[in-house]
Amino acid sequence: MDLRQLEIIRAIADSGSFTAAGEKLHVSQSAISRQILLLEDELGEPVFHRIGRRIRITPAGESLLQLSHRVFQDLHDTVSGISDKRESLKGTMRLVGGMTVCLYAFPALLAEVRRIHPSLDLKITVGSAERSIAMLRSGAGDLGLLTLPVEAADLVAVPVLEEELLLITYPAHPLAQRKDISPADLDKQPFILFETGSITRRLVDEFFTREHIEAHIVMETENVEIIKAMVRNGLGISIIPWQAAAADVRTKQLFCSRIAGHSLIRQTGWLYPKMSRLPRTVTEVLRIFDTVRPRLDAAARPQLTR
Repeated sequence: MDLRQLEIIRAIADSGSFTAAGEKLHVSQSAISRQILLLEDELGEPVFHRIGRRIRITPAGESLLQLSHRVFQDLHDTVSGISDKRESLKGTMRLVGGMTVCLYAFPALLAEVRRIHPSLDLKITVGSAERSIAMLRSGAGDLGLLTLPVEAADLVAVPVLEEELLLITYPAHPLAQRKDISPADLDKQPFILFETGSITRRLVDEFFTREHIEAHIVMETENVEIIKAMVRNGLGISIIPWQAAAADVRTKQLFCSRIAGHSLIRQTGWLYPKMSRLPRTVTEVLRIFDTVRPRLDAAARPQLTR
């Protein structure tokens, strides 16, 4: 059995006759009949029943027809994949994510994507998890990098990063003078937090509930830069990812600490719509992300000193 014989079976099944199959494949009807006879001799089973001028496919023929569909689809996918890898990406890639992701994860990724695929038009939309998910569902976004977990049966979620959430204060704050900060030290403190409804805020709220911390929330925002500005100016304290605080800690504009006995971990992952085959732009961005991921992991690792 060879590919040509599978192709002939498909042509006969599609056209309804040996003659029409020959015309479709640009060969004679006798050549078609000869190949089918050779195949039937090899199998020891008829592939088609001839009833006058009409033909009917047999169970053996139906099995070979299904095989031909799979084989030619695999062949097409393989050839397309080889061709894709030779070509630089073009068109538009639409990424969505939260403020922290766009500030601290996307720049390194997109610089590498742009280096490899200079003709690819990259568009970034910053927004809440709700807005980002809506964009992915509507087709306005191709790929999202969001805080997990996200409960969405129509989307695929792939965890890729973990970040530790740490307490930040301004350097002269009384808590910055303590060797260890306990949950009890946070009770009644003024907090500037991520907005209600965000997954990061949910993690913080769950921590407050577990530890019976009554936080005095003076401000909420989705913008981590606003949070840091407010903390630097003494308006409150906060809990944010290390990456967002690192530069300010190095320049001594912020003080950063773990809460003794507690590790608050935020998981971030890719989200994209479920589909049988992902567009090449998506698979290529995911591949390139894996090459820059070690840098992002290193940047997310806290470097705390007392």
